[in-house]
Amino acid sequence: MKFSCQKEDIVQAIQIVMKAVSPKPQTPILSGIYMKAESNQLTLQTTDYEMGIICNIEAKVEISGEMVLAGRYAQEVIRRLPGTTVGFEYSNQEKMVYITSNRSKFSFLSMEATDYPTITKVEGRSSFQISDVILRDLIQSTTFSCSHEESRPIFTGCLLELKEDSILMAATDTHRLAVKSDTLDEFQGEQKLIIPSKLLNELQKILQSDMPRTVNISCSPTQISFEVDNVYISSRLIEGQFPDYHRVIPVEFKTAITLKTDEIKGIIDRIALISRTNDYNVITMEFANSMVKIYSANPEIGNGEEYGSAVINGDDIRISFNADYINDCLKLIKSPEFTLSLNGPLNSAGIRTESEPNFVYIVTPVRS
Repeated sequence: MKFSCQKEDIVQAIQIVMKAVSPKPQTPILSGIYMKAESNQLTLQTTDYEMGIICNIEAKVEISGEMVLAGRYAQEVIRRLPGTTVGFEYSNQEKMVYITSNRSKFSFLSMEATDYPTITKVEGRSSFQISDVILRDLIQSTTFSCSHEESRPIFTGCLLELKEDSILMAATDTHRLAVKSDTLDEFQGEQKLIIPSKLLNELQKILQSDMPRTVNISCSPTQISFEVDNVYISSRLIEGQFPDYHRVIPVEFKTAITLKTDEIKGIIDRIALISRTNDYNVITMEFANSMVKIYSANPEIGNGEEYGSAVINGDDIRISFNADYINDCLKLIKSPEFTLSLNGPLNSAGIRTESEPNFVYIVTPVRS
């Protein structure tokens, strides 16, 4: 096996596929990157059995073949090579990979390529296409509300709900809920899937091109795959029943308060310097006289308070939240203003904006 490729291309490809290499792989072979060179193309694959990634780049292939290169070491070495072109030569007898660039030469032991569990592409019962801009927005608007507790796998994923003319994502950790929807063309039937947030967060990083692209999605009862340009990423779906998010969203609210996004975000950032010192990062918001007072106190540290402007439509109210739960949402809001809707100090609150009517965020208050 012998080939060469542009350093920039392979560094980027390795960076992408390494996302599917577990820090503690089940077997040594899964710590490597499977590479196959043929027909002037280099294919890189990695998997941890839950998620798999394939990335293809151009290469000048002199001798076709396959090998498994130690992932972490190869990534660091190749990234630091001095030249713009990298050469690879694999000796099947020695089980050694020789990597050269300018005057640099490294050699690595290769694992047996035939032992690598290469990825089989998902042959879904349903397939559809979506704009990368829409998909990126759906992911960004929801995954931050997923749980990180592996003991409750349902809440570590996002619900993907497909209908003939719409696509929706929802995520919750039981303390908050984020729901975002958009239009979808040419999809037949209805389908509900729970996708691991880990996959979606990695996919979001891949969907960062300034040029609009189309993402091909295939679904089976147990797997889902996304393919865009030269990258293919697949994952097992999470089994189970996602909670009925409709029941969590109040039909109506008694009080609607219009607030300035940047102003409130800035105030919470400052008050959170105090609130982070308590167990639940609690801030309290008091709404009255066209103002909001945001404050937090800790008897061992001190206290902080600040006022902001507010347009209050309804009763005056005092309510407490985990500061992160509010600011996580405000970081995503592009509109200069948002509406905080309330039904009382112990009832779930809602955050919406006029510019994004297909997004809703529900957050549970903290008893204080």
